[in-house]
Amino acid sequence: MPKIKADKKTRVHNEIAKQGIQFNKDFGQHILKNPLIITSMLDKSGLRPTDVALEIGPGTGNMTIKLLDRVKKVVACEIDTSLHVRDIADKLQECRLRWYGHVLRRPANYVGNKCLAMPPPPGPGRRGRPKKCWLDVVKDDMRTNGLKTGDAEDFAQRLVAKPGEKLYCRLSINTQLLARVDMLMKVGKNNFRPPPKVESSVVRIEPRNPPPPINFVEWDGLTRIAFVRKNKTLSAVFKHSTTMAALDKNYRVHCSLHNKEIPEGFDIKQKVQDILTSAGADQMRARTMDIDDFMKLLHAFNSEGIHFA
Repeated sequence: MPKIKADKKTRVHNEIAKQGIQFNKDFGQHILKNPLIITSMLDKSGLRPTDVALEIGPGTGNMTIKLLDRVKKVVACEIDTSLHVRDIADKLQECRLRWYGHVLRRPANYVGNKCLAMPPPPGPGRRGRPKKCWLDVVKDDMRTNGLKTGDAEDFAQRLVAKPGEKLYCRLSINTQLLARVDMLMKVGKNNFRPPPKVESSVVRIEPRNPPPPINFVEWDGLTRIAFVRKNKTLSAVFKHSTTMAALDKNYRVHCSLHNKEIPEGFDIKQKVQDILTSAGADQMRARTMDIDDFMKLLHAFNSEGIHFA
């Protein structure tokens, strides 16, 4: 009876199994195996010997070992306990490596591979905002985390997109408000084991310090409305009944808290249109607006008692 040739995917998984590594599909695991790529990523990171690095998803520790040569301490967070981070610590007898199972439960200053860090919550032992973040975006990572923004390259391009570009969106402007974002490099799928279906991109995110003096909840509320239909004029976007109802409610709450009388026959639609017109923004479109444009618009609304939080 003739032998049936195994398909490529089966051969890849069989080869991985021989090495004693069983990947969990639920975690979207892809191990970066190319040492030259790892070295290049670390060379571009700007890490210093006094730094603490937080590595999310260290897997088999290919990057972890190289990180230990460059920084004061590595905090490795790997949710899959079947992988070998613990073995690395035992093998190297390395007191500068600490292992945790879940990143959201640990404070840290810096990040390593596959992480977009957020400021830790306040409390004893908590540190400040991370100085720099590096995000290695792979399509399977996005699917695992419930993101639906196209392929990995598109997602990375959205982070760095500028006003007027096709992929410029709310993600772009919100990220760039809080951080400097740079595309560092692209990584071919064959540099991973098992290889993902698409290429990945490495993005550096450097939180602004100090952060901009702006109420981000208000800002996010404004950009959320504007980018619902980013190609339409703001005058058209703000006419949506749901938006008008929310702004009318917020305005009445504002007036109540500040003991301001609401004029008889008050019309929230006319109020919003007047603000847009006086700010010169009624014919503007979100797809071409930069951070300064939105800051001016938010100030114009807030000055008239219109809030988005």
